[in-house]
Amino acid sequence: MAYEQLKLDNQLCFRLYTAARMVTSAYTPYFKEFGITYPQYLVLMVLWERDNRVISEITDLLKLETNTVPPLLQRMEKQGLIVRQKSVSDSRQRLVSLTKEGKKLEEQIKEVPNCLARKIVNDGINPDELISLVQLLDKFIG
Repeated sequence: MAYEQLKLDNQLCFRLYTAARMVTSAYTPYFKEFGITYPQYLVLMVLWERDNRVISEITDLLKLETNTVPPLLQRMEKQGLIVRQKSVSDSRQRLVSLTKEGKKLEEQIKEVPNCLARKIVNDGINPDELISLVQLLDKFIG
């Protein structure tokens, strides 16, 4: 190989990409039970923190592309987790709100983050390293 910096093992971006995929797949068995995906979980968390958000706010908070969120919300609406309606203050905007089912899911799913943290610790990362990792990632993604 002509350029050492082009080796896959030397790429920070590949490590981050792989870690993200591993975390997403680690969540999958937990979410399967509730019939949701990881991106849907992210939307739910945003709405559990504060309900009745405009789509652009959800998009910004989750750092997703604007064309990614509407199909995601459409599927969630079909599942009965959310409703979308025109904003009273600005009819061009759509408000996203939790349904009774979406609110109920918060109680059912509350232990999933702890399960994942336990899995990470069981896989060999000690709690202090996990805290350091979170702190570093917070600095990185700002």
